[in-house]
Amino acid sequence: MKYPTVFIRYRSSLVFIALLCIPRQQSFAAGKCPCDILADGATPCVAAHSTTRALYASYNGPLYQVRRTSDNKLLDIPLLSEGGVANASVQDSFLAGKAGTISKIYDQSPNGNHLKKAGAGGFLHNGGLEANATAAKINLNGHPVYGVYTTSSWDNEVGSVGYRNDTTKSVITGNNAEGVYMVCSGKHYNSLCCFDYGNAQTNRVAKGPATMESIYFGNSTQWGHGSGAGPWVMNDCEFGIQAGVDANLAYGVYNGNTTISADYVTGIVKSDTSNLWAIRAGDAVKDTLKTMYRGRQRPGYYPKLLEGSIILGVGGDNSHTGEGTFFEGVMTKGMPADSTDNAVQKNIIAAGYGSQKTSAGPSADFGGKDALPMFKPGFNPSTFAAVLEYALTDARSVDIAVFDQQGRRIAVIVNGVVGAGRHRAVWDARGAPSGVYVWKAAIDGRKEWAGKIVVGK
Repeated sequence: MKYPTVFIRYRSSLVFIALLCIPRQQSFAAGKCPCDILADGATPCVAAHSTTRALYASYNGPLYQVRRTSDNKLLDIPLLSEGGVANASVQDSFLAGKAGTISKIYDQSPNGNHLKKAGAGGFLHNGGLEANATAAKINLNGHPVYGVYTTSSWDNEVGSVGYRNDTTKSVITGNNAEGVYMVCSGKHYNSLCCFDYGNAQTNRVAKGPATMESIYFGNSTQWGHGSGAGPWVMNDCEFGIQAGVDANLAYGVYNGNTTISADYVTGIVKSDTSNLWAIRAGDAVKDTLKTMYRGRQRPGYYPKLLEGSIILGVGGDNSHTGEGTFFEGVMTKGMPADSTDNAVQKNIIAAGYGSQKTSAGPSADFGGKDALPMFKPGFNPSTFAAVLEYALTDARSVDIAVFDQQGRRIAVIVNGVVGAGRHRAVWDARGAPSGVYVWKAAIDGRKEWAGKIVVGK
């Protein structure tokens, strides 16, 4: 980036104006997050889980809770700002290099369907384990965040990482319509059962066909599967995983469900009240969604017999030999339209999974422009001061200061939380000696913007 230079001449009273546009960290779709988009599509979220970001633009609660292994103390991990990304520095400071686990994943919906380690039952004789809190560190739009890294095991007594909630509120039951989406790692998976997220039975025992409807990601060929070598996004609907329904209405290879090769994957499973269900999937960084299957269920899998439990990292019967890494996911009331899925996918892409750099993205509409550049120099002959004008689409922690050529901070212009809107930061330079100075702006602790100020008398 080429930094602008501010020239201040007291006789001509030139004042530099820099427009610094800081977008909402995640809410690139007209200020909305996935659950806002789904609500607009008349399919509201009944559960929303993420350790990386807010799934509602208005959400400002904790994302997850960390347990420090050494003393068993717990700490909630907040957002950097309302509707934004996880403040991973809180976790880092709390653990200080020591071991820790993710003890709870908060439901961001009003229903309070929080996830904790799976209770005993089914294949987990002693219940599930909590995920290593630092095993899945990634960048989200330039911000460090942590995912939920699940492990596998063949030992029913030891178990493996898995979360669930068997006493949920408002999660779909019976044959009612629903949708589930998940963003997960495209590189961490295996061929066993089951790395799932979605709707499951409440008693942790395999009850029979259609008592589940959940997203599976991996390259299992134990039941139905897709084409190629995998991995695939499929539907774990109990008594088997389905990639689609072949012409013989039997388990087998469904060629329309193709292998996904990506660092991050978006997977969707959804169904209505008729004998219709669909799988959609794509690269969570760059792709449009592909419909991997859309059609009827196999005989014996309709009508659905959903029970409304939520699982993550295990099967409905607590099967624990699959593995993967979870970043975000929701469950909805009603089957979202493909157009709604597509809008959610655009928002996921804008979130910047794996991105090392903070993206400007579309900003709020200031001055009638759809997207302001990061810097826009101009002049205003009104005062003897350097003025930095910047716009925030949500409340952020802002630090703007002026430094001399020796790197000493000589003036603090802004230091604190600033609300949404357009703001002016003013440095009165009349007492400063002639020379070259540097202004630096940090948003949420990220020092990424700077420019020169030349004071001439």
